[in-house]
Amino acid sequence: MRARIRITLKHGVLDPQGKAIENALASLGFKGVNDVRQGKYIEVDLAEKDEGKARELVEQICKELLANTVIENYAYELVPA
Repeated sequence: MRARIRITLKHGVLDPQGKAIENALASLGFKGVNDVRQGKYIEVDLAEKDEGKARELVEQICKELLANTVIENYAYELVPA
């Protein structure tokens, strides 16, 4: 099983990288691009076959290592590997 994990900053948290991307897009002539937010995308292959146990494992991985839950949100989906 594979977990596809997306981690983003919570709204209200300053995102200097997102702002830099927004400014770069404007300087390249892209119009109508507003409020760019950047994040992380991580794929994890799991040996676990049981979906419930895989979800528990991914939750633990996200909370303990991948996401700073004070300032970041995370979401994931499980797909066959």
